[in-house]
Amino acid sequence: MLAALGVVYGDIGTSPLYAMQTVFSIDNGAVQPTPLDVYGVVSLIFWSITLVVSIKYVLFVLRADNDGEGGVMALAALARRVLTGTPGRRAALVMALGVLGAALFYGDSVITPAISVLSAIEGLEVVSPGLADLVVPIAAAILAMLFAVQRWGTHRVGSLFGPVMLLWFAAVGVAGLREVFGRPSILQGLSPSYAVAFAADRPCAAFIAMGAVVLAITGAEALYADMGHFGRSPIRRAWFLIVFPALTLNYLAQGALILRDPATRANPFYLLLPSWAQLPMIVLATVATVIASQAVISGAFSVSRQALRLGFLPHLRIRHTSSRQEGQIYVPAVNRGLFVAVLAVTLTFRASTRLATAYGVAVTGTFLITTALLLAVARAYWRWPVWRVLVVGVVFGVVELTYFAANLTKVTHGGWLTLLIAAAVFTVMMTWQRGREIVTARRHELEGPLSWLLDKVRDAGVLRVPGTAVLPHPTKDTTPLALRANLQFNHVLHERVVIISGRTETVPHIPRDQRLTVDDLSDPDDGIVHITARFGFQDRADFPEVLRQAAARHLGELTGELDPDKASYFVSRISLRRTDRPGMSAWRKALFISMAHNAASQAEFLCLPYDRTVVMGSHVDL
Repeated sequence: MLAALGVVYGDIGTSPLYAMQTVFSIDNGAVQPTPLDVYGVVSLIFWSITLVVSIKYVLFVLRADNDGEGGVMALAALARRVLTGTPGRRAALVMALGVLGAALFYGDSVITPAISVLSAIEGLEVVSPGLADLVVPIAAAILAMLFAVQRWGTHRVGSLFGPVMLLWFAAVGVAGLREVFGRPSILQGLSPSYAVAFAADRPCAAFIAMGAVVLAITGAEALYADMGHFGRSPIRRAWFLIVFPALTLNYLAQGALILRDPATRANPFYLLLPSWAQLPMIVLATVATVIASQAVISGAFSVSRQALRLGFLPHLRIRHTSSRQEGQIYVPAVNRGLFVAVLAVTLTFRASTRLATAYGVAVTGTFLITTALLLAVARAYWRWPVWRVLVVGVVFGVVELTYFAANLTKVTHGGWLTLLIAAAVFTVMMTWQRGREIVTARRHELEGPLSWLLDKVRDAGVLRVPGTAVLPHPTKDTTPLALRANLQFNHVLHERVVIISGRTETVPHIPRDQRLTVDDLSDPDDGIVHITARFGFQDRADFPEVLRQAAARHLGELTGELDPDKASYFVSRISLRRTDRPGMSAWRKALFISMAHNAASQAEFLCLPYDRTVVMGSHVDL
């Protein structure tokens, strides 16, 4: 539970730094520090947290685990799996929603580090207004250090996350408790009647306020995305025992403070504290926001690997930073891209209140996508009756659609940024998936059936040379291009030939004892076998390890003399040529070819040893 507290709740746990402040600063004071508005805002925040986080995510969404893993891509994969047998378009739509949700998450990953760190450092303006000019440079320096240390992995500092966040929530709760004791009438804000009265008496102000109130529930998706690391129960316990009470007390206290002194709405979080405690809280808040940013960055790495394994991104260079935790990875390309984007956003917007206008659209869009996928799983997998699906869909759908509509008003004021990022990522992912399908079809035309080639080899008596040749290949139905080229130019075949096909399933992990299937291809004596290796989308595609497992289990007739540490690997490298053939528009073909050229090598992706790997090229028209 302590570990979950440190990683899962960093984002939503630092929302009190800027959520209430943003509500009372939007649109030149559309929301006023009057009892009606303050009680209404407090009620909106509390019930948003209760409905969206406590009920939807903690009680419902956490149940929709895909073999213990969570996140919008894992949920989409689960939905596609349980919809097997339905029309293909419906399954394709489900995965498209998952890709869109992942794209919106990348938008959040750019905004969260910038707004979190800026809001923490802005406490210096409360301590001394003369330090205002230092806020952006200090924030930029902290962000640069944060991205620079990613290569060493979160496990080196992970043991500190839980205790620090426990201290943070204790400080947040105590600061809130002090003000609530002084004005206990603010507890009336827990009643939903105040939110209803606010919306009825001042509908325009309430609608505008909802666009900022959503900042209080940003980070809710992390509860689900990180479920695979900690499990459902620790996340639930941490929420109800620590996080929810601390956040509720602090938001109540900020409302009470604004009622007592309207001038404090400029930064109610830090002004809750006595002057002697403000500077220590700034330091603690900075550490907490760095942890919150770390969680989002790590989430972006995980989403990237899931998308890669499901076929929506090209091979990326992935480094495992922990020998104990498979999920702790570092993706250099994603880290560089995020750093450039986050730094540009920080230097452009320069203040958390201005940056808050760019926040919300992507968050609420992700909420809606998660709800849609959850309902599909509830109906097809949990066998919910139609009436229950409709009730849950209406309750959460109406709330989240209202938040989404309120945030659409901010599109021209900065909300376009996250939508632009999401649109770019969505285009890249769908282009890669479509291009991969086309290339696979064209490649099959060149390869020809494997059975025909094997018959030819057996009949002609091709010269066999000592050693083992391992050929990674997507299927056993067609001939690996590297095998065809070796026969065509060298006119020989190794004594032992192993064709390995990796297949990614829509579950996170495949047990090792269920991973391999061996086929002798109708002739157990010719020294040629095919191995199908099944991987979960969170598993590493390690083909040398597959070969070692096959040899250890004596699968196939050829493994008696097989030495995995001396086998040679032959990889087919495709050179793409853009043509006028139909399938994709010209600009998407150019984008696909550019991504293919910059992708990590297949040898690296499959963990092949460089000193025993031969790359053989072929041309494919796109």
